[in-house]
Amino acid sequence: MSKSKRFNPSKSNPSFFPESLRKRLSDDLQLQGMADRTVKAYVRAVRQLAEFLKRSPEEVCDDHIREYFLHLKNDRRFANGSLRVSLAGIRFFYRNTCRREFPSLDLLRLQSINALPEVITIKQVHQIVDATTTLRMRTYFWTVYSLGLRLNEGLHLQVGDIDAARGLVHIHRGKGAKDRYITLPTSTLLMLREYWVTHRNKRWLFPADGRNHTLAKKGVSVARRR
Repeated sequence: MSKSKRFNPSKSNPSFFPESLRKRLSDDLQLQGMADRTVKAYVRAVRQLAEFLKRSPEEVCDDHIREYFLHLKNDRRFANGSLRVSLAGIRFFYRNTCRREFPSLDLLRLQSINALPEVITIKQVHQIVDATTTLRMRTYFWTVYSLGLRLNEGLHLQVGDIDAARGLVHIHRGKGAKDRYITLPTSTLLMLREYWVTHRNKRWLFPADGRNHTLAKKGVSVARRR
């Protein structure tokens, strides 16, 4: 993972998401007892909505909500986990901070994460990340959560799958045997870099101690149950 490929997200336009509104949302989330990373994820979800629509979140209508989530699903092909975070953040904003009702936010039904094989819930991953004592497991579970991956997909991530310049991750042979690209959050990229320098494996992001193969799925499952 060469440092020459540094992910540089485009600068956001603050006029689309006024600072006063952003702060109010952040304060509301903190009052609800949300973790810092959840606060950042939810604020980012609303900011991205505003930037896509090129208007303040206070000026959004129900048709805009529909347009945005169809864009995430069909054009950007967000994984289910990423869609869930965006939906949760935007729902919180309009139900608690902006106090507006949008039928589309109730209409949206994402397939339950619990019903999907080898996928962990947001609550589970926060518990796991907070409880892990090794950088390897902490990085692995955060990567799986932030990218919306199945456990096995996370285990088989390769160094060459990371496109830091474009902020994308190439997922091979995903659900339905189709490759796909997923947006790579800056926080995940930085964590992956921090972990990678501890082993510098030329192929695998999460190699076993022998370095010629990936971590064992059994070991990850044991860590998940702790």
